[in-house]
Amino acid sequence: MEKNLPLHLQEVIFSSSDPKISRQISKLEKSGFIKKIAPRIFSPNLEESSELIIRRNIFLILGKLYPGAILSHRSALEFKPTPTGKIFLTHSYSKNITLPGITIGFLKGRGPIKGDNILSGELFASQRERAFLENLQESRKSGSELKTLAQSDIEERLDKIASVNGESELNLIRDKARIISIELNLTKEFKKLDIIISALLSTHSSKVLKTSIASARAYGIPYDSKRNELFEILYQELQQFEFKYQEDKSSNPVLFKNFAFYESYFSNYIEGTEFELEEAKQIIESGIPLSSRNEDSHDVLGTYRLVSNKKEMKITPSTPEDLLNIIKYRHKVIMSSRSNKKPGEFKDKNNRAGQTAFVDLTLVKGTLIKSFDFYHSLKHPFSRAAFIMFAISEIHPFLDGNGRLARVMMNAELVREGQCKILIPTVFRDDYLGTLRKLTRQKEPQAYVRMLSHIYDYSKLASGLPMDEMQLFLKKTNAFKDSNEAKLKFVIN
Repeated sequence: MEKNLPLHLQEVIFSSSDPKISRQISKLEKSGFIKKIAPRIFSPNLEESSELIIRRNIFLILGKLYPGAILSHRSALEFKPTPTGKIFLTHSYSKNITLPGITIGFLKGRGPIKGDNILSGELFASQRERAFLENLQESRKSGSELKTLAQSDIEERLDKIASVNGESELNLIRDKARIISIELNLTKEFKKLDIIISALLSTHSSKVLKTSIASARAYGIPYDSKRNELFEILYQELQQFEFKYQEDKSSNPVLFKNFAFYESYFSNYIEGTEFELEEAKQIIESGIPLSSRNEDSHDVLGTYRLVSNKKEMKITPSTPEDLLNIIKYRHKVIMSSRSNKKPGEFKDKNNRAGQTAFVDLTLVKGTLIKSFDFYHSLKHPFSRAAFIMFAISEIHPFLDGNGRLARVMMNAELVREGQCKILIPTVFRDDYLGTLRKLTRQKEPQAYVRMLSHIYDYSKLASGLPMDEMQLFLKKTNAFKDSNEAKLKFVIN
C-alpha cells in the first residue's frame, strides 16, 4: 500500500490492524467506493474484475500478505502465472491458496539467501543460479501444474545467455550455482546443471541435451533461434502458393548484359552508392573507376561482374558448405576495393540498421547453415529466390554489402532455371525495404511475398530490351525517381 496516497486512490487496499484505517476501509466499502476482491484485499476499481486487478498487482499483494516468501522455481524465471494461473513461492510451509484468477503454490524450503532479489515489499525472487537449480528438481506432478520448467526450456535459456553475453557467462553461472547448491542442499540438481553447461560448452557429451539449438551450440555451430523462427514463417508462406514461371527474354548475351547493367546500377543506388546514369555507363564500359570515387566505382563494377556473368549466376548452393563458400566469394568480388570491410570474411563486429540488430557475429555461421534446410526444401525458383534474399538480408553476415549480395543470390536462383531476373528500381526502394522490415519486426510475410511478386511482373516487362529501349521503359515507369517523388508505373501511356 502506498502510505502517502489516500486509501481511495490506491488500486489495492489491504485490511489493517490499525482501528482508524480499519474503520476508514469499512466506511468506504459501505459507501460503495471500494469493493472486496479477496480476503483482506479491497479495491476502488469498480469497473474491472477482481481477477484482472489481482493479476496486475500480484507481486504487491504477495509481498504484503506473505513477507519473506520467495518467488521460486519456474515463477522465478517466467515472472508470471502458469497457463492455468498458478504461481510458485518458497515459504515456511507447503500449501495451495486460491485468490481470484490466481492459485499460489507454496513450497516448503529455505528462505532468502545472499544474492536473492527483492521484488516488492518483502517479497523476494530466487537469483538466477538458484532458479536454475530449483527448476532441475524432480517433481511428482506433470503438465502446466509442474513447478519446474522442462529441461529443453532451461537449455534454451542458457543458450540465449551464451549468445548475448558469451560462453564465459555460463562458467560464471556454474561457479555461483556450485557454491549456493551446497547452502541449499541442491547438490544433486547442480550435477544436472553442470552436465548441461558442459555439453553446451562441448566439454561433455551432447547426448544429454534435449533441444536442437542447444545441440547446435555443443557442436560449435550455435544459431539465432528467433531468426530461425522467421525463416520458418516465410517458408510456410511460400509453400502456400504456386508462383508463375517467368521465362527470361534476355537469354541473348548482349541483352543479358543490358539487364545486368541496370540490375547493378539500381542495386548500388538502393544502398546509397549513387551515380548519374551516364557515369555508371562509363565505369562499366571502360572498366575503369572514376578517380574521384574509386571505392564507389568498384562497388558498381564488382556487382556488375557477378550479375553479367551467366556462368557465375547459374551457381547455387547444394549443401550448407556451398552456401558459405558462394556468399564469401561473391562478397569478396563486390567489396574488393574496401579492405576495411573485410571482403569475403564474416563480420567481426555486430551491425544494425536503425532499430534492427542483425544476427550476432557468433551466430552467423550456424544461422546460415540452419536456414539452408528451409531453402533447400523449396522447389519453385521464385520461392527459393525470395527465401535466400530475405535470409541473407536478415542475417547480415558481413560488415557491408549485404543488401547487394542478397539480391545477387536472389537472381542467381532465377538465372539457374532460365527465369527472368528481378529488378528493384530506385522508386521501389521504400516498398522493398518496408516489407523486409515488416517481416522482421511483425513476423508478417504476406506483404513481402506480394511485393516481390509485384516487382517480378514488372521486371518481366523490362527484360529482353536493347539498352536504349530499356532505359526509355525505365524512365517512363518512373524507375529512376526517388520513392518520395513518384510511384512505379506498370502501364505506359
